[in-house]
Amino acid sequence: MPDLKKLFQTRKGNVIPGFGLSMGVTVTMLSLIVLIPLFSVFLTLSGSTFTDFWRVVTDKQTVATYRVSLSCAGIAAVVNAFFGVLLAWILTRYQFPLRRVLDGLIELPFALPTAVAGISLTTMYSDKGWIGGWFDKIGIKISYTTTGIVIAMIFIGIPFVVRSIQPVLEKLNPQYEEAALTLGASRSRIFFKVVFPEILPAALTGFGLAFARCIGEYGSVVFIAGNIPYQTQITPLIIMNKLEQFNYAAATSIALVMVVFAFLLLFGINLIQARINQIARG
Repeated sequence: MPDLKKLFQTRKGNVIPGFGLSMGVTVTMLSLIVLIPLFSVFLTLSGSTFTDFWRVVTDKQTVATYRVSLSCAGIAAVVNAFFGVLLAWILTRYQFPLRRVLDGLIELPFALPTAVAGISLTTMYSDKGWIGGWFDKIGIKISYTTTGIVIAMIFIGIPFVVRSIQPVLEKLNPQYEEAALTLGASRSRIFFKVVFPEILPAALTGFGLAFARCIGEYGSVVFIAGNIPYQTQITPLIIMNKLEQFNYAAATSIALVMVVFAFLLLFGINLIQARINQIARG
């Protein structure tokens, strides 16, 4: 039998209470906020058969919403990963007027009510909006298309990437870059050989969080999507439609599919991060 006292040793001078109390509070909060709500999904489906479940989740209209939500979320997450690295780099490596204002604006999607964001984006990108009107003149429609959905998802997902990468860049010692520059490496080579390997795990985390948030987003997307069946209808909307029809089993079935997909996505990204860290340690 292993010595439990040695197994759960804590550092001296730890201001947090002992392991038992800390673990008890942690498990309780985790159960109330995450585990019990997720378990209630399976409990709701306990009265349904697998045939009913499969019929709901493979319905043609439902499958079309999966395609719209996942494809748009994937595109938005890739765009956020690219521009998130760029924004984090600018905020950490350059000093310029109003830098703190720009840094604060990154978190605006977190603070702004999603419905307000959705209405604002729809107004701006509609055919008569400030931006959408210009594109409409050259025959490009943004609102009520998948393009509008991607823009809304980019808006809500960009903070996850920036805030994941920014602390890593702040802690990265610039002496490594200076040494590579002294040895004659180009700036692009320095970035891809010195900086990029360090921020890659954080970039993957931000990508996964943005992707998961986008596929489950409702308020910011529902207005600009237009909700055209088989074209711009998103999965959260069809879940809401089932709830409004008091078809809780169908809504829960579709929600379960999204939960499983989000879990597999985050689990896969964690495996990739672990592999990258293992390679980095040699």
